[in-house]
Amino acid sequence: MEFHRNPSTNSPSSSSSSSTAHHQPPPSTAATDNDPMHSWWESVSKQRSTILSLAALLPSGGATVSSLADSDRPAVSLLSSPSACSLISSALSSTTSGSGSDLLCQWLYETFQSSDPHLRLLVLSFLPLLSGIYLSRIHSSDSSSLTSLAGFEAVLLAIYSSEAKSRAGKPLLVQIPDLSQPSLYHSPRNKPVDDRSKNSVGVLSPPLEPHLAVKSTKRAIIVGTALDCYYKQVSQMPAWSKLDFCKFAAAWAGQDCPCRTKFDRDDNDHRENGNLNGNGSDHISREDSGFSNGARSRDRDEEDYEDDVIKEVVVVEMNNLGINGDAENLEIKSVRIPLPWELLRPVVTILGHCLFGPSNSQDVKDAASIAIRCLYARASHDLAPQAILALQSLIRLDKSARAAATTATDATSNANTPRKAKKPEILLVSK
Repeated sequence: MEFHRNPSTNSPSSSSSSSTAHHQPPPSTAATDNDPMHSWWESVSKQRSTILSLAALLPSGGATVSSLADSDRPAVSLLSSPSACSLISSALSSTTSGSGSDLLCQWLYETFQSSDPHLRLLVLSFLPLLSGIYLSRIHSSDSSSLTSLAGFEAVLLAIYSSEAKSRAGKPLLVQIPDLSQPSLYHSPRNKPVDDRSKNSVGVLSPPLEPHLAVKSTKRAIIVGTALDCYYKQVSQMPAWSKLDFCKFAAAWAGQDCPCRTKFDRDDNDHRENGNLNGNGSDHISREDSGFSNGARSRDRDEEDYEDDVIKEVVVVEMNNLGINGDAENLEIKSVRIPLPWELLRPVVTILGHCLFGPSNSQDVKDAASIAIRCLYARASHDLAPQAILALQSLIRLDKSARAAATTATDATSNANTPRKAKKPEILLVSK
C-alpha cells in the first residue's frame, strides 16, 4: 500500500497557488492514523517481522514458524499452532535457557514491550511455562550450581512493571458484603441499619513498588503479579497454556503428601472406612497411606512404599471423580516451592477459571481439578487458612459440577433408551 504526496510546483504561472500552499501546514497524519485499513496493515507488518525474527532463533523449526507469518493474523496463527508453540516450549525448557544471553528471552522481553495486544498476548501465553521452569530451578536441590536466570527474570520484571503501571500505585480492593444489610439472596433477622461506615473493604493486593531486580524476598510478589496480568487475559489463552499452568501448580505443591484425597470422602460407609474404590479388591485405607486422623505417621524406611501408595491413591480417587488424570505426568517437573499467599492467590484464581470457564476443554478442567487437590493438601500441612478456605470451596464446587454433569448425562441416556411399548389396556365390563 503506497501513499503519494502531490509535488509542489515553482513555475511563475502558479505562484499564487504555490504561495497559498506554502502557508498551509503539512498534511496531518491524523487521517492516516484513523484509517482502520492502515492500522490493520501496520499491525500485520509488525507481527510478521516479529515472528520472522523468532523463526531465526529456532533453526530446527524455523520454517514452521516463518510460514505462519504469511497469514492475515500472524500472532493469532502462531498462538493457535500446537507445533509452533511446542518448538518454543522446547527451547524455553532446554537446560541452557533463561540466562542473560538467551536470545529467546530477549525476544520475549522486547515483544512484550510492543503496543500490539496480540503480540503481548503471545508472550503471556508462555508465562506459565516460563515461571514454572524459573521457580522449579530456583528451588531445586542443586540450585547452587545453576547458571544465572537473568533472562527469565527480565521477562518477569517486564510483565510486573506493566501491571504496576496499570494499577497506578493503587491497591486492589474488594468489597466484603455486609450480612446485616438485605440483599437479593437474604433478609437479615434484625432491622438493618443504613450505616455506610460499616462497609468493609479488603485489600486483595497492596500497592506495587518498582523493582529493577528479582530479589529473593520479592520473588513471590513479582511472579504473583505477573500471574495477575496473565489472569486478565486468561479467557483468550489457548488450552495448552492452561494445561501447562495446571501441571506446574500441581508440581509446586510437592508430591510427598498422600492426604490430598481426604476431602473427597463421601458420607457413605465405604468412605468412612477408607475404601476409596467402594469395593474390597481395591481397598486403600488412610492407614495404608501413612496418615491417621490427618496426622503424619511416616518413617523414612517406608518412603519408597509410600510413594507407590501415593500414586495409587491419586489414580484411584481421580478415577472415582471421573477425572482423566495421570499421576506420572505430574511428577515430570515436581519441585516443592514456597507458596506464600502473594503467589498462591493468583494461582488459585487462575485455577478457578480453568475449572469453571465455559469454553475450557475437559482436559483443562481435569488438570485443574488435580491441581487444586494437590494445593489443598499442601495448604493443610502449611496451615494456611486463606488457601484452605479458597481451595476447599473450589473442590466442593468441582464435585457438585461433576455430580450434576453425571446426573444430566444419565437422564439423557435414559430418555434416549428405547422402551418396549405397553399393550393397550382391555377393560372387561360385566353385564
